[in-house]
Amino acid sequence: MNPAVSQFPHARILVVDDEPTNLILVRRLLMQSGYPSPLEVQDSRLAVQTILEQKPDLVLLDLMMPHVGGLDVLKSLSEQKDSTTFIPVIVLTADNTTEARHEALALGAMDFITKPIDRTETLLRIKNTLHLQHLHQKLSQHNQSLEQQVFERTHDLQLAYEQIVQHNHELHLAHQEIVERLARCGEYRDDQTGDHTDRVGHMAVQIGQTLGMLEPQLALLEQAAKLHDIGKVGIPDHILLKPGRLTPEEFEVIKQHVQMGANILQGSKTPVLQMAERIALSHHERWDGKGYPQGLSGEAIPLEARIVSVCDVYDALTSERPYKKAWTHEEALQEILSQSSKMFDPEVVHAFLACIKAPLTAHAI
Repeated sequence: MNPAVSQFPHARILVVDDEPTNLILVRRLLMQSGYPSPLEVQDSRLAVQTILEQKPDLVLLDLMMPHVGGLDVLKSLSEQKDSTTFIPVIVLTADNTTEARHEALALGAMDFITKPIDRTETLLRIKNTLHLQHLHQKLSQHNQSLEQQVFERTHDLQLAYEQIVQHNHELHLAHQEIVERLARCGEYRDDQTGDHTDRVGHMAVQIGQTLGMLEPQLALLEQAAKLHDIGKVGIPDHILLKPGRLTPEEFEVIKQHVQMGANILQGSKTPVLQMAERIALSHHERWDGKGYPQGLSGEAIPLEARIVSVCDVYDALTSERPYKKAWTHEEALQEILSQSSKMFDPEVVHAFLACIKAPLTAHAI
């Protein structure tokens, strides 16, 4: 495809440069290539304010300017920009030193264009950066839509809950059913039977008993554990159900399900959903601190999440999924053992082994 032809004819590009000839050169290049006339800032003291107010799709920023240098603009922008706003910056500079590149990248620059600019290279770098910004916008819009759907569905569930609060026995049964159905809703994405959530909940209770948890906590754990993967409702099917190995970018999307799950469950006044929120957020943390999303380690990870982590991995390994065959019980057990003190709490692994040795089948622990 000819780089001289814009794929983003409506892109709003802001050029910050103190030299009028440079502004004219970049303006002419952009307009000849199908872009609209760019926004322009010649006084670098107005750069940050203009960027925050105009929210362009891309900023072309000179480094060497009087009053406020480009690096200072990048620093101020990183400190003041709304964390939800993604405005990529390409640096225009005659300073091609490694130090300048490293400092600009550390402050958030996305790319470099060396002066005097090469027409083809400049257009390609602009096109690639705008493509990245376009993908970010689409993902942001998708996430907003999912959050709205989750809010509406959660609100409906809350209304249903409030309507039956006067009837204690019926409330207990209805609440339990809501949790189970919500769990099945999440699990239906990659396990249409929904049995995975039941097995994880039942297994978690057995481990909790072995660890000495009291009955009220065990009752909460059995229900809360079933919601550990509720955040999967927000993961696109082409990634969640992909039969092969995920790319690093796809794995980053998958990792979002823990925060999505916590967001769905957060703010509840019921103990079971409060526990479920902790589990959803932390069941992919690791004992050695190499997990996500917070990099917690050891006993900083909630106990219920440490328990569910073992149950989830064991059952996932021994279950067939669109992207893998089921492991044997012995293979899965060996993997759990190999990850003791790495991925898993060694005490939880010990309790898990005690449950395995009980006269119960592997999927009925």
